[in-house]
Amino acid sequence: MPLPYPADAGGRGRFVTGLRAPAVPADPWKAPAVLVEDERTERGEVVPVGTVFLTGAACPWRCVFCDLWKGATAGRTPRGAPVAQLDAALPRLGGARRVKLYNGGSFFDPAAVPPDDLPALAGLCAPFERVIVECHPALAGEAAVRFRERLAGDLEVAMGLETAHPGVLRMLNKRMTADSFRRAADYLRTRGIAVRAFVLVGPPFLPPAEAVSWAVFSAAFAFDCGATAVSLIPVRPGNGALDELARQGLFSPPPLAMLEEAAQEAVALGRGRAFADTWDLALFSRCEACLPARWERLEAMNRTQAVTPPVRCDACGEGG
Repeated sequence: MPLPYPADAGGRGRFVTGLRAPAVPADPWKAPAVLVEDERTERGEVVPVGTVFLTGAACPWRCVFCDLWKGATAGRTPRGAPVAQLDAALPRLGGARRVKLYNGGSFFDPAAVPPDDLPALAGLCAPFERVIVECHPALAGEAAVRFRERLAGDLEVAMGLETAHPGVLRMLNKRMTADSFRRAADYLRTRGIAVRAFVLVGPPFLPPAEAVSWAVFSAAFAFDCGATAVSLIPVRPGNGALDELARQGLFSPPPLAMLEEAAQEAVALGRGRAFADTWDLALFSRCEACLPARWERLEAMNRTQAVTPPVRCDACGEGG
């Protein structure tokens, strides 16, 4: 029987890893998953953006909400593997003008992306006007600046703020603060690197009645830090730790209506681009009848950055 969620960071890390299902190590030499989606840019254009899901080492942070460890390699990413993956992915990116290199951890973690591979990765990204990578604020330093200098286009670093609620952020085991996020964002922006932020909708330890207001407040905080885009991500169950927290009454998966309300309020701020993450959206819906229309509404707000009227559903009464 798992113990209550620990108060100390070391104990929280053991809690998280101890509840993970046995991992099946991924092949770092296999061609990665790729998708191309339209995204609104900071200039107001809607352009095709490719995402390459690079396979690599697991993230050293043990955040309670994360499930990306499921697709990690056994041990450090072998030198040359990210380059081989990106090279294999390029033909599938079609007419993408921008590319996201998302590796399930921090792009500038040397265990995840070998530093010797960065020049070759920058060279392969020459056709793209902007490269977007993910990184923990603690690693958003000189390596990012050197990578930007090698790129033909611009660099954007996406960082997980998760929430600006200090108590909840501490309990998420992110091992950062809102102030450390701000410092990292300032460092990047003053060196010509754009910033985007990830904000959780419905994180554990936060009463559901406060989830929307804190998501919108956190988005506003990220914009205050200079982020030009904020992705609102509903917290998905199923990683072991969240399931146990649900049993302890400390987490409940956010309903689709919660994501919709947070997205429309964040868009209405008019401070920058606010995107609702529609990945696995069916997990958060209680009504199959209105899900397609509500999914399209969120996608339309993502593209236009304009609030549209909510979907009303006769089947469920309010939609979702």
